[in-house]
Order: sequence, then C-alpha cells, then structure tokens
Amino acid sequence: MHRLAALSLCLGLGACQSPNPYRAESLPLPPAPPAAATVFEPDIYPAAPRDYAAYRDWAWLHDRPPGGSAGLDAGQVQTALSAVLDQHGLRPAHPSAEADLRVSARLALKRRIRAYRDYYGPFGGYYGYGYHWDHFGVWGRAPLVYRYEEQVLVVHIALIDGSDGRRVWRGSGEARVDDGQRGRARALHRAARRALQGFPP
Repeated sequence: MHRLAALSLCLGLGACQSPNPYRAESLPLPPAPPAAATVFEPDIYPAAPRDYAAYRDWAWLHDRPPGGSAGLDAGQVQTALSAVLDQHGLRPAHPSAEADLRVSARLALKRRIRAYRDYYGPFGGYYGYGYHWDHFGVWGRAPLVYRYEEQVLVVHIALIDGSDGRRVWRGSGEARVDDGQRGRARALHRAARRALQGFPP
C-alpha cells in the first residue's frame, strides 16, 4: 500500500517536471486608425450630467427668430416666447456675446373633435324597483354623447446648448383657442408655458 502511494507520488512529480505543451503567445494589436483620435461614440460612454443652473441667457437658433404663425404676427410670437423663457430665469443674450442656449420654436394651429358624455336627469342609475313597481333590479339611463370642434394652438420648443450644439430640452404644449385675436394670444402664452413645464429637469 505504501509502495503504491509512493509510486503515484513519483509519477505525479515526474509529470510536473515535464515541459508544458501550451505556451502563451499573442500577436501585437494593430495600430489604431487615424480617425480614432477624433471620432467620439456617445453610446459607449455616458454623458456627463449637465449643470442647468449654468444656463443664464439665450438667443434664437441660427439668429433667426420665429415668424408669424397661427394667425399671430412675428412680434406677438417672439414676445410671448421671451416672456415664458424669462419666467424660467433665462434672459436674452447680449448681441456681442455667445448665448448659453439656442432656442427653436414652432407653432401649429389644429382642429380637434372633442366629445363628452352627459346622463339625462339628476341620477345616472339606481337600484330598486322599476317605475311602475313591477320589477326589482338595477336601472339606468343611456348617456348622451356630445361632439364639438375646437381650435388648438400647439407650440414646440427646443433648447440647444450653445457650446456643444446638443439638445438639452424638447417640449410641446397646447391650449384651446378662443375666438378673436386676444384668444389666440392667450392660447400662445398657455401653450408655451406647458411646453417648458418641468424645465430644468
């Protein structure tokens, strides 16, 4: 028994002293292409968190303010958008300075079909006997569906970082338009506020 154990130990030691047939070999990595120094893959590395408090002023994208649209002249549109941006602490940039944000805005006037249900009478239904006290159960009335058409003003606003050109905000808002020019101006203010609701995130 002892001889068998000693023989196994000797064979094991002899196997350890034999040369290893597997050798670590590797080919050198090929040189990186010249474009690797300039190409940036944003999907590989997460973007650094933005400091929204650093955005203080703004200017129109490509220095082209939005024109008149949806029955409103260009002055009304630009004044309303400037007022909403001012409510978020953003001031117009000086013409000779580089703006922190570039603003793009687009308006659209759309028609929507609204519908609502109304139940005839003070009660939509009840539980008990019928009108002639002949049957017991659940009773109700069929709803009346009313449909009407209304005008809706939709405002799309995008904010682009002035230094790297990346979009930092995109929002849209809508508001019902009342009759008349004043109604459209009020709808523009409401829709613009909703488009920037939640900024900065």
